Amino acid sequence: MAGQSRGEQRTGLFNGFAAYGMWGLVPVFWPLLKPAGAVEILAHRMVWSLAVVGVALLVMRRWAWLGDLLRQPRRLGLIAVAATVITVNWGVYIWAVNAGHVVESSLGYFINPLVTIALGVLILKERMRPAQWAAVGIALVAVLVLTVGYGRPPWISLCLAFSFGTYGLVKKKVDLGGIESLAAETAIQFLPALAYLAWLGARGDATFATQGTGHAALLASTGIVTAIPLVCFGAAAIRVPLSTLGLLQYLAPVFQFLLGILYFHEAMPPERWAGFALVWLALSLLTFDALRTARRSARARAAIHARGNAVTPETVDVTVDVTEPSPVYERP
Repeated sequence: MAGQSRGEQRTGLFNGFAAYGMWGLVPVFWPLLKPAGAVEILAHRMVWSLAVVGVALLVMRRWAWLGDLLRQPRRLGLIAVAATVITVNWGVYIWAVNAGHVVESSLGYFINPLVTIALGVLILKERMRPAQWAAVGIALVAVLVLTVGYGRPPWISLCLAFSFGTYGLVKKKVDLGGIESLAAETAIQFLPALAYLAWLGARGDATFATQGTGHAALLASTGIVTAIPLVCFGAAAIRVPLSTLGLLQYLAPVFQFLLGILYFHEAMPPERWAGFALVWLALSLLTFDALRTARRSARARAAIHARGNAVTPETVDVTVDVTEPSPVYERP
């Protein structure tokens, strides 16, 4: 990315702010779809998202990946897993927002980077640095404090964080572009979602055709609400450094948290403030460690590049930490 113009970098930043900004403001959208229930909204999101990304792929003529994917059963299986966990994530999030749990939902995306690190250790056998251990430990204490504050474990937050963390882990293994991956996942979701909507209509409980044209248009727009932020994220990901995306990702839960307090007027007793403060402390440690690691990695690469052909494996200082910062995955 060093050779990019400032104009390209500004475009990347603009798209990054747009993507995470839209994801952060989406809690305002879901209540507009009432009286549709969370499952009906979820089913429409699946159906219309496939329609939107299908049109986008037709316009861009990006179909070459499909043939390769269909010849790889293991990747298809992983995409099915991804479709399952993102269905859980979407469904819980829509229900939580419309049930008045916006602040608790924001917590799920605050702790998601910590869950991603924990999954990397447990499943990928990655090694954590001391700062990461400290951040995860503080996050565990925060969950205990929030359990006292809510009078129960913060199940909504934990479900959102672990489902999206699992989704990111699976997507990393699938290694498919954002729009292509969304197309494959919604293709798997499409028939069950369509069958559910048909069953709902047969019972006379569907709201799509009974609540007016405006309501039907809002349900159909769930595909656009899903796809546009993803397109902006893709434009940002190829133009700005990973460390910058790592910082931008906190915009979404910050916006959601502020909406929960200032717009939806959800209660925040002292115990919840204490729990959130601990989470923010953990994220500060994690962010500082990621930025420091990124700088070390950049200096190490610059030193190797400067030495050029004179560098041999024996002359490189193997004690330098050249690991990458924590991975960043696109939000649902």
